[in-house]
Amino acid sequence: MKNYILSVFMVFAFAKAATAQDTPADKLLNEVAQKFKSYDNVSFTYKGNFRNPKTGTDMDVQGDATMAGQKYNVNFLGTTYIFDGKKQYAVNSEDQQVTISKVRTDGNQMITPSNILTFYEKGYTKKWDIIQNEGGRKIQFVKLTPIKSNSEYKSVLLGIDVNTKHINKAIITENSGTVATFTLKSLKTNEPLPKSSFTFDASQYKNWVIQEMN
Repeated sequence: MKNYILSVFMVFAFAKAATAQDTPADKLLNEVAQKFKSYDNVSFTYKGNFRNPKTGTDMDVQGDATMAGQKYNVNFLGTTYIFDGKKQYAVNSEDQQVTISKVRTDGNQMITPSNILTFYEKGYTKKWDIIQNEGGRKIQFVKLTPIKSNSEYKSVLLGIDVNTKHINKAIITENSGTVATFTLKSLKTNEPLPKSSFTFDASQYKNWVIQEMN
């Protein structure tokens, strides 16, 4: 679950449409991309839910994230994920453990912070979906469906605020039956960020287990 959900909610912050703009869905996604490409950084809070009737899963989550370009600092399920542009550092305070890993950039279909700008440029069909009124705001949904049959995702629904061109909600349905829903609570852009926002300082974790994965 952590593997992909840690970043799925980051769809709130960034989206990048495919080059072609032949449909309303392509056009709207491109407008969202252009809006966020104008920001130096974004910080946001979210609430979410994981539900799977088959396994009896029904779990609420909440957290926050800061992103600047490819770099990110994410708090999710008690773990802080830091990506400095080269490596990801997963800081687990409960276990006093830090796991260092390289982020895959081989074009896999897994939705991660490193490919959130481009994950649906290839491998997904896009379809105009329903429009809803949520708290006085018009939210237009765009449905993304993986082209490959071996994808673990059945569909991804992006709910976009028609007026602000910000993504307000993401609903991810897995083939396993798990449905993850994330809703944006707050969003700030171009905030002054500490220089340490996207850096890992090992000296702050003395006596912790620090493990680097190959």
